[in-house]
Amino acid sequence: MDKLAFITGATSGFGRAAARRFVAAGWRVVATGRRADRLQALVDELGAERVQPACFDVRDADAMRAALDALPPHFRAVDLLVNNAGLALGTKPAQDASLDDWRTMIDTNITALVTLTKALLPGLIARRGGIVNVSSTAANYPYSGGNVYGGTKAFVSQFSLNLRADLHGTGVSVTALEPGMAETEFTLVRTHGDQAASDAL
Repeated sequence: MDKLAFITGATSGFGRAAARRFVAAGWRVVATGRRADRLQALVDELGAERVQPACFDVRDADAMRAALDALPPHFRAVDLLVNNAGLALGTKPAQDASLDDWRTMIDTNITALVTLTKALLPGLIARRGGIVNVSSTAANYPYSGGNVYGGTKAFVSQFSLNLRADLHGTGVSVTALEPGMAETEFTLVRTHGDQAASDAL
């Protein structure tokens, strides 16, 4: 049977593009995200035999587990986990930043990522699969207003290195991607929906 990729944050940006590329390469995809209408649009575009939607918020561990348990049998044997879901919120310096924004970034970029990784690891080891964690150039290059976002991505990059060390000899590959600026909804989310501020950023 074709290989299966599990992609978080597949409703926009890198995640949606990854889903399209994997399907084009002959893979099947479990596409996750919070927006059911966008997941359905992906299914309509790429085909129900190729894409299985799983609608949940990655910050909700119970919803994540329920979504995993509800997957059809032929969409359970995950060969590749793509931890793409993540976000930045706010551009203010630390002293003026929102603590709620900080917590949301930590819950999404760190806690959710490790929770899902832990859940899928046994199967990935059994299938000698792979993990791709989407980090950021912000993991290595600080800038004003990057504060907690940069910290969360530094975690993702370092976690990937340590995960690779732990999984040495299992056949599981671990990759951290560190993209720079790209034309996605990322900055629009970061500026809380302010298109002008997003364009300026």
